[in-house]
Amino acid sequence: MRTLPLIEVNQLCHDYDGTGGGIQQISFRIFKGEFILVAGKNGSGKSTLFRHLNALLMPTTGDLLVHGRSIRKDPLAARKAVGLVFQDADTQIVGETVADDIAFGPENLGLARNKIQERVDLALDALGLSQLRERNPSSLSGGEKRRLAIAGVVAMDPEVIVLDEPFSNLDHPGTLDLIACIEKLHRTGHTIVLSTHDIEKVITLATRMIILDRGRLVADDLPQALLKHLEPFGVREPCASRLGMAVQPWAS
Repeated sequence: MRTLPLIEVNQLCHDYDGTGGGIQQISFRIFKGEFILVAGKNGSGKSTLFRHLNALLMPTTGDLLVHGRSIRKDPLAARKAVGLVFQDADTQIVGETVADDIAFGPENLGLARNKIQERVDLALDALGLSQLRERNPSSLSGGEKRRLAIAGVVAMDPEVIVLDEPFSNLDHPGTLDLIACIEKLHRTGHTIVLSTHDIEKVITLATRMIILDRGRLVADDLPQALLKHLEPFGVREPCASRLGMAVQPWAS
C-alpha cells in the first residue's frame, strides 16, 4: 500500500503585491518521518515557502494540501498539523516564565488543565529545559530562547516541525545543544523541515535536501547526491566534502 503524503505542494506561486520576489511553480511532497533540509541563498524563497506550509501565507496560484485538504479551505487544520519556528525566537515568546510560555499554545487549543500540564512537561523534557521552567524568558541565552520557541511549538503536538534558520546567531555550545534536540525530535517521530545557510551542521541528519534559487525549486534529492552541486546556488559545500572526505555529524 502506497504511503500518502502529509503535505503536497502543487505548482505553488506567491507574488508579493505584483512585485515578484516570492516563489514560482514549486511542487513537491512531504512524507511522515522525513528530515528535509531546505537550502538556498538569501532571497531564494525559503521563508516564503515555510509560511505557506502552515497557512500563514496563501498562494497567489497553485495550492498546498495538508492531509489532502487545501490550506485555502482549512487553514486551521494546517496550523495544527504543522508547527513553524521563526528565525527570531523572541517573536514567539509571550509567557512570564518558561513553563507559562510553553503552556500558551495548548491553552489556546482549549485543553483540560491536566492535559496542558502533561504537554508542558513533555516539551520541557524534549528540549532540555526542565531545570529552567520557572525562569523569566528574558533571562535566557540565545540558544535557550531558541529551544523555548521550539518547545512552545512541540507542546501544540504538530506532526511536522518547520524551522527557519534555527542556528542563526547561536554560539557553538548553543548550536550543539539545539542540533541534539532537533535530532531527538526527529527520532521520536516528528517530521522535520529545516533551512540553514550552513548545511554542514545537519546534513548527516537529513534524509532529503531541496535547493531553492530565485523562488524556484531547482533540486530535490538525497543530500549526498547534491553535495557537489550546491555552490552555483549560493550554498557552501561542506569542507570535508571539498577534501573528498565523508561529512561527520556535529552532535551525537
